[in-house]
Amino acid sequence: MKIENGAFVALTYELTVDGQIVDKATADKPLEFIYGAGLLLPAFEKQIEGLQAGDSFSFKLEAPEAYGEKIQEAVIELPKSSFMMDGQINNDMLTVGNHIPMMDNQGNQMVGVVKDVKDETVLMDFNHPMAGKELNFTGKIEEVREATDADKAKFMQMGGGCSCGCDDASCEGGSCGSHAEESACGCGCGH
Repeated sequence: MKIENGAFVALTYELTVDGQIVDKATADKPLEFIYGAGLLLPAFEKQIEGLQAGDSFSFKLEAPEAYGEKIQEAVIELPKSSFMMDGQINNDMLTVGNHIPMMDNQGNQMVGVVKDVKDETVLMDFNHPMAGKELNFTGKIEEVREATDADKAKFMQMGGGCSCGCDDASCEGGSCGSHAEESACGCGCGH
């Protein structure tokens, strides 16, 4: 069977960014998803469409077709009071490089990276960690078959599934059973 809409797919891959391997799925813990369900970057899915079990792949995604370019408007200064919990500011949390899950005033969840901590404010970057980066993928299709009702239920319950391009620090609680980094984002789930 070839990869097409609605197919269950399991694959292995290595993601290289700036010459460094930043993510991978291995044969014992492959990336599993339902093709065409919007769980991965659309450009990633387009690259593997029509492949079948045993096929290898190698391709790159430029920033605009992956996580976009970095945007300056996503780097904002917030008052320290935004980080108050139980009436106190947790200064241990406010460490440069720390990834902090937050919510905007519309209730949208996002993860920001602490860039700078001042006396009264904190500079946060809400760009995706892979924004502005070229993503280089190599891998192999391990399995392609019709998705079962159990597969569909599993991925719906997870709220998405995996996406490629996450790293351990960038994700905070999502759904890729094989990747620690997916524990947040459903991270790629296309965003």
